[in-house]
Amino acid sequence: MSGRRSATVNFSLDALAKHGSSTGLNKDGWGVGYYEDNDVRLIREAAAAGQSDWVRFIEAHDLRSRLVISHIRRATVGEPALRNTQPFCRELGGRMHLFAHNGNLREIAESPRLRFGAHRPIGKTDSEYAFCALLARLENLWLSGDASPTLTDRFEIVREFVRRRCVLWGLPTSSTPTETPYFAHGQRRRHADDAIRPPGLCLLRRHCPTDSPALLSEGAKVIANC
Repeated sequence: MSGRRSATVNFSLDALAKHGSSTGLNKDGWGVGYYEDNDVRLIREAAAAGQSDWVRFIEAHDLRSRLVISHIRRATVGEPALRNTQPFCRELGGRMHLFAHNGNLREIAESPRLRFGAHRPIGKTDSEYAFCALLARLENLWLSGDASPTLTDRFEIVREFVRRRCVLWGLPTSSTPTETPYFAHGQRRRHADDAIRPPGLCLLRRHCPTDSPALLSEGAKVIANC
C-alpha cells in the first residue's frame, strides 16, 4: 500500500489471514513492514497468519504509514523460520530498504553471477539472496555521495538487475515512483482458471473522499488523513 498521505496499517488483515490458514498452502509465515519516521517497523511470524495473535495486535492498533509492504509465505526454498520470513529489511546509505517477493528464483544460490558484497543473507531463501545481491548493486550509488541518489539512477540499477535475470529466473519489471519511492516487478501469476500467465501484478487505486473517513473492502479498512 502506497499513498500520498499517511493511512492506517490496520488492514484488519482478514483477507490475508484467510489465505494463511494452518491447513492451507500459505501457512509457513507472514509479515508486514511499514515506514515510520525514516525507519521501518517490521512484524513477522514464521507461522500461519490465520491463527496469529500478532494479526489481532495490528488490527487493534492505530498504526499509520504512507508505504506498507505485506507478505504471506508458502515455503519452497528454506524451512519455515523467522530468518526466512518476509518482508526483509536492510540499511544502506543511512536509509532503510524493505523487500518482499513471491515465486521461485531457481538456481540462484549456484549462480556464478551472484555477488552479495557486504549484504549477506541471514536465512536460506532465494528471495533474500536476490535482495542482498540487489543491495550490492545499489551500494556504490548510495555511498558515492552525500546526497541520496536520484530515483532515476536507482530505477536504472533495479531494471538492469532484473533484466539480466529474466533469462535465468524470469523476472521482467515495472516501476511506479511515489513520494516514498518503491519498485515493483512481476512476470506472471496463477489466474482464476488455474493457468499461470501474465499479468503478474495487480494495482488497486483508491481515492480519499473528504466526506468519508474510511475506505472499506473485504479484508481491509483504511483510514486516511484527508
